[in-house]
Amino acid sequence: MGLIVQKYGGTSVGDPDKIGNVANRIIKTYQAGNAVVVVLSAMSGVTDKLIDMAQKAAENPDRRELDVLMATGEQTTASLMAMMLIGMGYPAVSLLGHQAEVLTDNAYGNARIVDIGTDRIRQFVDDRHIVVIAGFQGAEPNGNITTLGRGGSDTSAVAIAAALQADVCEIYTDVDGIYSADPNICSRARKIEKISYEETLEMASLGAKVLQIRSVEFAKKFNVPVHVRSSFNEEEGTMVMNADAEMERLVVSGVTSDKNEARLTFKKVPDQPGVAAKIFTPLAEAGIVVDMIIQTSPSGGRNDITFTVPRGDYERAMAIGEKTVGVLGAESIRGKTDIAKVSVIGVGMKNHSGVAAKMFATLAAENINIRLISTSEIRISCVIDEKYAELAVQVLHSAFGLDAE
Repeated sequence: MGLIVQKYGGTSVGDPDKIGNVANRIIKTYQAGNAVVVVLSAMSGVTDKLIDMAQKAAENPDRRELDVLMATGEQTTASLMAMMLIGMGYPAVSLLGHQAEVLTDNAYGNARIVDIGTDRIRQFVDDRHIVVIAGFQGAEPNGNITTLGRGGSDTSAVAIAAALQADVCEIYTDVDGIYSADPNICSRARKIEKISYEETLEMASLGAKVLQIRSVEFAKKFNVPVHVRSSFNEEEGTMVMNADAEMERLVVSGVTSDKNEARLTFKKVPDQPGVAAKIFTPLAEAGIVVDMIIQTSPSGGRNDITFTVPRGDYERAMAIGEKTVGVLGAESIRGKTDIAKVSVIGVGMKNHSGVAAKMFATLAAENINIRLISTSEIRISCVIDEKYAELAVQVLHSAFGLDAE
């Protein structure tokens, strides 16, 4: 019937009983006449336990050896799944990342996929085997095991689906789709039936725990339809695909919040060429990602430059910034960690005016002060005080007509 790639997350394969439930779902897809390739995460909690063991073995574990250890989590679930399927009378074979010819660069712990050789997988598929692949891992050109970073199994699945030109990549998780807001924050959030790659990328980058960003980038680049659904029920989930006219009828598709933010401000920086480079080059060299940047209008030959970084990088960014202050001849650097970023996202924003005005008015009505603003073609983000994050999501969700009926 078709070639389907299915990915199951850690909560879906958290114990042998759950692995058995997943096996039944795989068999159902296989019995319908489909070729099935399965990509698995490690059991829920296993990755954290492996990291803990590594840190007990060495204060700063060697990154190559850490990847060798981390890959065992997915190896365990892949082999157990294949055993179970074979025991139930179905032809199955497990493959580790390097056996599936997932070629990566050598950035241990956060490797990027360079290529996927499909010959071996296709041979098993042609022989009507269910191919079970350990996600999250591959190998660099010298054959050393690499891992793709947290959430890397999503990336593995979509990349393999793209390489195989699969009909669909089904991402099974503990939620039944992508919602217009976090249901834990907004009780009236509704499941989205179809969403564009662009919107999903924005939501993932803005704090929504939807899909791993790199997996969506792969899906968009190779036009892989991704179906996000629950492994605990049979309901249809959310299709992630190219935007269509139906999607564009909705101006805003979702509202997100992200508390993983910190703000830094260089005060009274000389207004002259090269200053911004002196601020942001040391941060880039330290691997610190800068998000929103605001520069005030110059006054007396000086201005303020404010930007945000991930909260986990705040201390490092401040230390670098304090060294930079003297180099710049700035007055000081100040920081704030109790902030959050709230965003509205929608492909329909491309062709509609008034979205920003409605967002600002809605926040103002709740006496929520906006500290920073940034925009893209399909997104508006505001930095606000952290204590207002949940309220902001709720009122914006209602203001843009997203509440479930």
